Amino acid sequence: MPVITLANTKGGAGKTTAALILATELARHGARVTILDADPQHWISHWMDISGAVRNIQVISHVTMASIQGHIRENRHNTDYFIVDLAGARNTLMATAIGLSDHVLIPIQGCAMDAKGGAQVLELLGHLEEKAGIRIPHSVVLTRVNSLVTTRALQVVKELLAERRVTVLDTPIIERSAFRDIFDCGGTLQTMDASRVSNLDKARDNARTFADEVRRLVPLRTVGTVRRAA
Repeated sequence: MPVITLANTKGGAGKTTAALILATELARHGARVTILDADPQHWISHWMDISGAVRNIQVISHVTMASIQGHIRENRHNTDYFIVDLAGARNTLMATAIGLSDHVLIPIQGCAMDAKGGAQVLELLGHLEEKAGIRIPHSVVLTRVNSLVTTRALQVVKELLAERRVTVLDTPIIERSAFRDIFDCGGTLQTMDASRVSNLDKARDNARTFADEVRRLVPLRTVGTVRRAA
């Protein structure tokens, strides 16, 4: 039951969108997914409220530093993947969640502010490895990427990440209306009406490819003991 945490200290980096896309795609493939909603905006909890029951997905709201480890322990026997959606802030909850993670995904848009927020997460991961000997696998996912244009800012971000030898997923999350509409409509990309959502087929393909890449990076493993946070 791997724990995958979405982290960037800057808000609006695309964490929640990436978390929901990943969770629904994992569930579509039959995995039981528990989303730990630690974002004060509670967008995923709102999505669940308007969706009703979604097969293979449960959402736990109002997750705190004090409760997160207990949620993982209590649900490990009925969960294949935990997805943690954090606030866009550097705080003790983020440090705790990262310490419990099997993989950290760092969503970054093609702008300097997002890159700075992502760099702070990378610094924390480096600190954990240097001071505590805890190495947590991690990678960057580029978000809200224009499908037609590679901006200068995005190219700069890519070059900076390459210089730091940071793994960047081959699959960026493209800017698609479906990824915004799902929070208003509820359900999943598979249940949305293609006649009402533009380029829904492309959004579905993008989500599938993204989730497939993450599944290869973070394969399922047998239930074990919850790692103690650093």
